[in-house]
Amino acid sequence: MLRSLYPLLCLYVLHVPGRPPQGANRGEVVAGAAAHEVDAALYRERVRAMFYHAYDNYLAHAFPYDELRPLTCDGQDTWGSFSLTLIDALDTLLILGNVSEFQRVVDVLQEGVDFDIDVNASVFETNIRVVGGLLSAHLLSKKAGTEVEPGWPCSGPLLRMAEEAARKLLPAFQTPTGMPFGTVNLLHGVNPGETPVTCTAGIGTFIVEFATLSHLTGDPVFEDAARKALKALWKNRSDIGLVGNHIDVVTAKWVAQDAGIGAGVDSYFEYLVKGAILLQDEELMSMFLEYNKAIKNYTKFDDWYLWVQMYKGTVTMPIFQSLEAYWPGLQSLIGDIDNAMRTFLNYYTVWKQFGGLPEFYNIPQGYTVEKREGYPLRPELIESAMYLYRATQDPTLLELGRDAVESIERISKVECGFATIKDLRDHRLDNRMESFFLAETVKYLYLLFDADNFMHNDGSTFNIVLTPYGECVLDAGLDKIIS
Repeated sequence: MLRSLYPLLCLYVLHVPGRPPQGANRGEVVAGAAAHEVDAALYRERVRAMFYHAYDNYLAHAFPYDELRPLTCDGQDTWGSFSLTLIDALDTLLILGNVSEFQRVVDVLQEGVDFDIDVNASVFETNIRVVGGLLSAHLLSKKAGTEVEPGWPCSGPLLRMAEEAARKLLPAFQTPTGMPFGTVNLLHGVNPGETPVTCTAGIGTFIVEFATLSHLTGDPVFEDAARKALKALWKNRSDIGLVGNHIDVVTAKWVAQDAGIGAGVDSYFEYLVKGAILLQDEELMSMFLEYNKAIKNYTKFDDWYLWVQMYKGTVTMPIFQSLEAYWPGLQSLIGDIDNAMRTFLNYYTVWKQFGGLPEFYNIPQGYTVEKREGYPLRPELIESAMYLYRATQDPTLLELGRDAVESIERISKVECGFATIKDLRDHRLDNRMESFFLAETVKYLYLLFDADNFMHNDGSTFNIVLTPYGECVLDAGLDKIIS
């Protein structure tokens, strides 16, 4: 779910409290049955071609709209009107090594994107896709060889854009609890009739971007807002340590009481871990570890994670959701490699059954759930494979990458891009290509197959930049987080 690769941000990575030491549990991993060797270089280049097929068609047919409609070869605005796919793809361009296009797009965005517009925008989506995409691109800009402003990384055009977008979101946090409304009008603030009911992920998924903004700009307002929202969720967890799916941000009453690790909750847990690593924050990590205990106690069954009633712990839905596939990658970040691999292999069996992960999968029945048979080319299982492969080198993880490339190209590729799969049973397509396809799915596939990418720095080399607010450690790489 994390739209950008935040290991490249200002990290103080020495040791995360509560985290196993380097190499913990790795000896427990057993590689899958005789794996067929995957030609990583071949698939890396096929992924590169996938990116440009999608990216070039977006530029040709959809820009300046948010997203490409690949079946009709045109575009549509979906999350605001920000040329969203272009923002979301910025750091992927650099990971693929296309510095000249990155520089061109930065100029285009500076000239063409305006956040002072009368649009009702998702606070959550605007943060992870727009603010996150701009910050990641800003912090990679020097790596790209661009001319950076004096005072970088605490100044720069992309940072200013990210700050402007984030300030448009701050009115949503003006609630009695500090938990934000789900939608805000970018010109007028929160509409008077806005519903106070927000999903848990829409409350707990700000600390990475907002803390980064505060550290780079020196304005604590962003980090303070994100922390207040996180603490409100923590305060309102149930007696058995679980959080529900939707809460009233005015009264702090739980509206939907299903507890799990999937849709509506997912990135809350992800941001506790990644925020703890980014900020070296014991409190955030201890929160997650407490949640992790409750999740294991009440929702885990045979390495699957079900949905339960948040106060009683009784099963409400024996369902696996595709968004839950981030969990093995998250487990790898805290050193729980053995459990991560077992859960990953469960999820991989679903992928092999359908050639993708259906949005909902009934575990006892072993099949899709009605009206939830689609696969919008989500990245979560691929992200988990990438993290786990860096930690284990298990060839089974490359097989998932190979299968993903083959099935996406076979089922989803059309003349003008890659289309959402409406139904994995008969491979019907939908006329949409979400921005996360370029921002995450293709990115993680490429990193899975590109062992020498600069993102895989093991942390033995890094850059320290002195800022007005302290030392900023840059370019430590992905492996520094998972080692």
